[in-house]
Amino acid sequence: MSQYILRRLMIAIPSLLGISLVLFVVLALAPGDPFSELATNPNVPPEVQAALRAKFGLDDPIYLRYVHWLSAMAQGDWGFSFVSRINVDTLILQRLPTTLYVIGSAQLLALLIAIPVGVYAATRPYSLFDQLANTFAFIGFSLPTFFTGILFILVFSVKLDWLPFVYTDVQGSGIPWVLEMIRQAIMPVMVLALFQAASMTRFVRSAMLDVIRLDYVTTARAKGLGQAKVIVKHVMRNAMIPVVTLIALQMPAVFGGAIVTEQIFRIPGIGSLLISSILANDTPVVMAVTFVFACLVVLFNLIADVLYGWLDPRISFR
Repeated sequence: MSQYILRRLMIAIPSLLGISLVLFVVLALAPGDPFSELATNPNVPPEVQAALRAKFGLDDPIYLRYVHWLSAMAQGDWGFSFVSRINVDTLILQRLPTTLYVIGSAQLLALLIAIPVGVYAATRPYSLFDQLANTFAFIGFSLPTFFTGILFILVFSVKLDWLPFVYTDVQGSGIPWVLEMIRQAIMPVMVLALFQAASMTRFVRSAMLDVIRLDYVTTARAKGLGQAKVIVKHVMRNAMIPVVTLIALQMPAVFGGAIVTEQIFRIPGIGSLLISSILANDTPVVMAVTFVFACLVVLFNLIADVLYGWLDPRISFR
């Protein structure tokens, strides 16, 4: 197992290097730079502008700037935010837990919805429950997260006044603090969870229907095993393999949806940090955040590969 994980990480390194190179070149060729406002500021002398650009290497060739950035990243130096005036790694670490909390809660809730609904719908195909589940699933992944988020705000915040529509830094401690944190996270988590659960439900149902018709399932039933035991022990475990693949492949879409959701609910996560940094031409922050997203996607794909072996013993880690 350890050799397998190490080999997968070695394979991931060239992928991350390629992603970082593409990101760096695209950002370097984009119009504007962090010091573009200095050129129009009469209070900053031209020699100070030139000294700052020389210090941060903004006038160096792209390939040389990329080598310097990659070398600094390898040494733990992620750069300096020209807007926030603090180190980029400190800025990201301040916001990353909030993003992971929202995304992790949404994914867990999506699985808790999709797996039972998809399994039950597959065991009763074309029933009333199956038709209702398919209808709500089609509605769920047809509506974008920004529309669902605004709809939730209008209903639960403006109309009913049940939930706050702005994610704030809650002060305090103990149970009241925990309850308030959960309360303000309900809407963004639900928006992301419903979008993910819709597609997962359809995929779980399809995977279950493919497995439930196989001969070994019929044999298990002929031996006298109960319906619940056949479904849980013999069908679900094999049906979850393509579902794990779907979850791993959907992670970029999850992070993309989280960026939109964080903007709608003003969540202080790295998604909203990315948008504000792009608008401010804060290139070091944009580069670091997008690279963190790439690393998280690669990590989730590695976790999916490891789960394959646990779900299907026929898969060996070689």
